[in-house]
Amino acid sequence: MRITTVGLDADDTLWHNETIFRLTQDRLREMLSGFADHSTINARLAEVEKRNLRLYGYGVKGFTLSMIETAMELTGGNPPGRLIADILAAGREMLSEPVEPLPGVDQALADLSEAGYRLVLITKGDLLHQEQKLAASGLGDLFAAVEIVSEKDATTYARVFDRYGSGAAEAVMAGNSLKSDVLPALEAGAWGAHIPYPITWAHEMADAPNGHPRFAELASISELPGWIAGLGK
Repeated sequence: MRITTVGLDADDTLWHNETIFRLTQDRLREMLSGFADHSTINARLAEVEKRNLRLYGYGVKGFTLSMIETAMELTGGNPPGRLIADILAAGREMLSEPVEPLPGVDQALADLSEAGYRLVLITKGDLLHQEQKLAASGLGDLFAAVEIVSEKDATTYARVFDRYGSGAAEAVMAGNSLKSDVLPALEAGAWGAHIPYPITWAHEMADAPNGHPRFAELASISELPGWIAGLGK
């Protein structure tokens, strides 16, 4: 089996992301501790995020708006003092977090590039912020193309792998989300490599397609070049 193209997710595959969201959610719980308990705040924020995804999409800016909306609901539309200003400040801090590649990422991408695979970054989120994170990571020169999309589904992967490669059948998609990175890529006809991150956003939970002939779960991204090389043997 010939592999020509390797798609890679960005957040929580190449660099930390969900950890930053969780820390900010912890801050929100402290801000709202006088109005609801932690479990109620978590549940309300998850509910607000879910209904806002189709409006705001993925990323820090949509998350910040959802935090503000959650605060408005839990305070009866009358937030005290600087609460909204504090939430906005927390969102701005998320946007300015330093970006450092996760362990093994630099070497794995260098190995894949040297082996002649065409690397394509395929990620969801805010266009400007994702472009800024890629630039800050120092990994940009390794990618032949970058696709920042509103949603990852089988149609998206088929289009991207047709545009930048030789089709989904000769492509691998690797990422930390089974729901977004693996399952739709398999549906499109590509290979899917799941590289778990310690924390998974609730909206990205899905069951692994165990037994699927084109699926693998890897312990780390360091295993990706060797696994892909083995597909051609």
